[in-house]
Amino acid sequence: MMRVWACSDFATQTCIQDPAILYGLLGNGDLLADYASGEYQRKLGRALKGVGDVATLGERLRIFRKQEMLRIAWRDLAGWAPLNEVLHDLSALADSCISASLDYLGKQALQQLDVSAKKFRPGLVVLGMGKLGACELNFSSDIDLIFAYPDGEPVWEKCRKTPEEFYLQLGQQLIRALDEQTEHGFVFRVDMRLRPYGDSGALVANFDALADYYQSQGREWERYAMIKARPVAGPAKPARQLMQLLHPFVYRRYLDFGAFDSLRSLKEQIVREVERKGMQDNVKLGPGGIREIEFIAQAFQLVRGGRQPILQQRGVLDVLDALAVLGYLPA
Repeated sequence: MMRVWACSDFATQTCIQDPAILYGLLGNGDLLADYASGEYQRKLGRALKGVGDVATLGERLRIFRKQEMLRIAWRDLAGWAPLNEVLHDLSALADSCISASLDYLGKQALQQLDVSAKKFRPGLVVLGMGKLGACELNFSSDIDLIFAYPDGEPVWEKCRKTPEEFYLQLGQQLIRALDEQTEHGFVFRVDMRLRPYGDSGALVANFDALADYYQSQGREWERYAMIKARPVAGPAKPARQLMQLLHPFVYRRYLDFGAFDSLRSLKEQIVREVERKGMQDNVKLGPGGIREIEFIAQAFQLVRGGRQPILQQRGVLDVLDALAVLGYLPA
């Protein structure tokens, strides 16, 4: 206990302010347990049972997040969980919070339109980008998201809202549910700037518009970012459809040596920014740091990933292993 408290102000303050969280984790055995696949979804589903309004949804999400963050941090600092488990657990926690929030808010939005949730499930797909997309989220990470919805859903033909209006409102509500600071804190900070046109672009886009943008205007840094894209919430079938539409933009069928100039320019921008901020010794941004390792891995993915499916992975450690297998980097 003292080791954990000495290493984490968050763990210390949480245990002091709300000792019931720690007692609960000890009492039910969760502190010592490796969670099976889907465990966060099951636990959050039980925690949200009986939620009757958005305010209660937000409160229970934040309490659940604090409880599970304490569990993950404790297991990390006590040496009970390896790094890959910690990163996976943080990402799975975020996935479950996003998905449960979207499901609840989507059903509420349908009720307001007098549309049966049994007959229609909103098709909004949430793409996790960056560390979330790669299942490498850390304790301080924002979650980078992109929202998209399928074209041609027949329900809108008889509805008083257009799909653009409906999904824009749903996306805004989802961001508030996760990002808003309340007396219970926030769930996750949400960053939407990786969407087409960044802050000046539409918050949500339909699949065709998204695919058209990337094929006609997508820049090399957007290909670089889209390598990590992973559906984290929304119906499975539209999610697969969206990923199929985006795949040709990211992974070209030929050896894409034309990407070198753009990658070189992107690397130079990163180096200049590091030098400007005097962060050459920074373990994340400096030479030989985390960002440079990621850059090397993703450069190989952009150039050779279309011809080498083994490189079509999101996690940097998996990509490095694949590069060693292919002989592009020493094992």
